[in-house]
Amino acid sequence: MPPHPRPLRKLGFLTIGLFDEADPRRGHESTLDLITLGEQLGFDSAWLRHRHLQYGISSPVAVLAAATQRTSRIGLGTAVTPLGWENPLRLAEDLATVDVLSGGRLNPGFSVGPPTHYEHVRDALYPDTAGAEDFSPRRAERLLALIRGEDASDFAGTEGIEVYSRRVQPHSPGLAARLWYGAGSLRSARWAGEQGLNLLTSSVVKAESQDGQEGGQKDRQEDGQSDFAAIQAGQIRAFRERHPDGDRARVSQGLVVIPTDTASPEQRAKYEAYARSRAPRTLAPQGPARLLFAPDLVGTTAELVERLHAHAGYREVDEVAFALPFSFEHQDYVQILTDLATRLGPALGWQPGGAHPAAAPGEG
Repeated sequence: MPPHPRPLRKLGFLTIGLFDEADPRRGHESTLDLITLGEQLGFDSAWLRHRHLQYGISSPVAVLAAATQRTSRIGLGTAVTPLGWENPLRLAEDLATVDVLSGGRLNPGFSVGPPTHYEHVRDALYPDTAGAEDFSPRRAERLLALIRGEDASDFAGTEGIEVYSRRVQPHSPGLAARLWYGAGSLRSARWAGEQGLNLLTSSVVKAESQDGQEGGQKDRQEDGQSDFAAIQAGQIRAFRERHPDGDRARVSQGLVVIPTDTASPEQRAKYEAYARSRAPRTLAPQGPARLLFAPDLVGTTAELVERLHAHAGYREVDEVAFALPFSFEHQDYVQILTDLATRLGPALGWQPGGAHPAAAPGEG
């Protein structure tokens, strides 16, 4: 086993923001309550997933705008915004606005590629331009340029009482340093490094060898973790090799990690059943894209520390945004977050927010 991992520096959590179609406000308020609890527990960050045409948060930026008014310290992120659904100019305006409202706490994560089920939504999403839309990294490069303050217009000046700017307004100077890319392949990890972005790596990777070729069944363990962890670690190293900051480039890992220290027997049984139901997908690459899923980690703090320290991907990072399961109840999330912040985090070397040395510029 490689050397003992560095102490955990930043602890975050990620949620889908599940809601009932008959009462969507309750689910959205629950998510805001969890973010507020996260700040009270000392978490460094809270992240929201995008779920378009599903029963999870479809507009994280709007929800995070509300969260800026209920919190004062915790970082607020999207993990991740699929740019295929977005106009980069309009998104840049929204992100800058929320960053200003938050006092510089926004951490936008994004990815590229065609929208999920594009053949079913293309006529509603891009009725006139569906065949011409560019879903390549060039779409992300447009967003980066606009957030960094490059011109969006070739006109600036005054017309009557209206004053126009060439660049996106408001402009938030620190936002560009807090942009994250969600990568699951060597190619995307290398691209993110070349762009000088931060890296979000989750519980899904593309099954490929270290040269980017599709991998086989070699060295697979029964729990699926060996191949996943090795692939993820290789992607993180490839990202840092291409990044201007090298080994100092920021990477956050997003495994599903469920501590059971203070869980009731009923909760523990629920959590273990959830992990078992999802275990088959970890045994072999899934679908045409050959996606490999990480096992969900369920157990006591002592058990989770041992498993994380044995995980090659985890040993490459000192920041995490552990993902909350999709379908639990609010009280389950409260127990999980409390155990993460008061038990598992400290056991991994983390100190609650406010106890760390002052963050460097752009690390908010």
